[in-house]
Amino acid sequence: FDIITAASGTTNISVGAVGGSATAFVNAYTIGTTAGRQYPTTKAGGALAWEDVGTSDVRLNVTNSAATSAGEVRLTVLYQQNTNYS
Repeated sequence: FDIITAASGTTNISVGAVGGSATAFVNAYTIGTTAGRQYPTTKAGGALAWEDVGTSDVRLNVTNSAATSAGEVRLTVLYQQNTNYS
């Protein structure tokens, strides 16, 4: 996550799958009140960030909660495509 403009300290971001769990990949990750880059795989809420989905496509759904002020966050998704020889 790149926090462009920080919001309140209780702002949580979740990333899930459309039509599936709303928190499948990131579960209520607190972005805090400081702008800059954060890595959810090393902090609470980001433990599910890496997922093996095989050869299926996944559409992402991003939600926020507990914000008491406006902010701006850029989400960058890194992935490695699985081979599909069939």
